[in-house]
Amino acid sequence: MGDRAVAGKARSRQSGGRGRRRLSVDERRDELIEAALQLFSTRSPEDISIDDVAARAGASRALVYHYFGGKYELYIAALASAAKKLSVLLEPPTEGKPLDRLRISLRRYFDFVESHAAGYTALLRGGPADRSGEAGEIVDGIRQLLLDRILHSLDVETPQPILRITLRAWMAAVETAGLDWLENRDVPRPQLEGLLIDHLVVMFHAAGRHDPGTGRLFDRLAQEEMG
Repeated sequence: MGDRAVAGKARSRQSGGRGRRRLSVDERRDELIEAALQLFSTRSPEDISIDDVAARAGASRALVYHYFGGKYELYIAALASAAKKLSVLLEPPTEGKPLDRLRISLRRYFDFVESHAAGYTALLRGGPADRSGEAGEIVDGIRQLLLDRILHSLDVETPQPILRITLRAWMAAVETAGLDWLENRDVPRPQLEGLLIDHLVVMFHAAGRHDPGTGRLFDRLAQEEMG
């Protein structure tokens, strides 16, 4: 009996040695967040259980609860992770013409869309319909960051209402284009990015008929591009 027990322990140790490598606390947490992002990007949080996340990550249900306390906390952590990665990529360029800087920022944005598809999709689609509470704050925060980055690229400190509305409408178009591109990928990325910049220029031109300040911005951008 004793020999069988010893042999069983030995086999257990050997089996453990062939299992997954031991992860640090941060690595395990990041692994769970990535699994959650993959799920939240395709299904509503209400349709996903802690067991689903645990199965995707190859972890136990108890471990998910240990790190996050519950599904909502995990969802918020996943959204915050995606938003942080995007904010790092969108540090504004410091050199070049305004539209050139904006082109660089847009290319970095689509770098995130392509490299972190699950995070991007979860950020825009995965949350509650009303985007209330912490989830709404995260999404609104990243949109405000994007607006600030665009204004910085255009050398505008405080936008007038027409310009603000124009830029937010363009940002909504960029988000929609990103989701469509991930779903279909039937337009080359450089062409899509160029199309979106052209859209913005046309929107500036139209907005300039309603607001002299935006009209002057359009004229300045046109002159700098020509120069």
